[in-house]
Amino acid sequence: MIARVKMASVTDSHLQLSQKDAADQNFDYMFKLLIIGNSSVGKTSFLFRYADDSFTSAFVSTVGIDFKVKTVFRNNKRIKLQIWDTAGQERYRTITTAYYRGAMGFLLMYDITNQDSFNAVQDWATQIKTYSWDNAQVILVGNKCDLEDERLIPTENSQSLADELGFQCFEASAKDNINVKQVFERLVDVICEKMNESMDGDGGPLSNHKDSSVQDKSPEEHSGCGC
Repeated sequence: MIARVKMASVTDSHLQLSQKDAADQNFDYMFKLLIIGNSSVGKTSFLFRYADDSFTSAFVSTVGIDFKVKTVFRNNKRIKLQIWDTAGQERYRTITTAYYRGAMGFLLMYDITNQDSFNAVQDWATQIKTYSWDNAQVILVGNKCDLEDERLIPTENSQSLADELGFQCFEASAKDNINVKQVFERLVDVICEKMNESMDGDGGPLSNHKDSSVQDKSPEEHSGCGC
């Protein structure tokens, strides 16, 4: 019942957001990004750190899905980001996967102190492949790298898995604000690169510059505890 209420609320919010975005044409591109991963890996904290530069350890588990909007400037372009924060629990999976459609990029997050969250990365990658379009860009993010003393996932294991899946990889910390901005900028930049490539041919969603289905990733230098 809770899930249904949240779904209705978010659907209404999504409609209001779409109407607002349609009216506001003061941007060059609009990208829809999703943050996915197991519950409690820090997805909401990561989003709040990026969007509001705030952090609290008092977040409760996200119910269903929520979003924030942030406008950035990359490559002399004004880019509006719709960033969706998804629930990690299995019982909300049918809700959250409905939002994969049209997403340009994903941050697939795990907790470097939680083995189960890392083991689930492969399943989340399968979800992306199943429910999103083929050219969606993905960055693997190992969150909570500030907890080095509690680390269970070696950096080399993360990099190996990222290489296997064809993803780029970062380690980050929402709490200490390590690599948060860099992760999003990298994702946006790579999406832009793919979009530019698509303009030479049939780019599908990428050819729709002001459509929320446009996706992007970024190739910026790693800093802090990057993979």
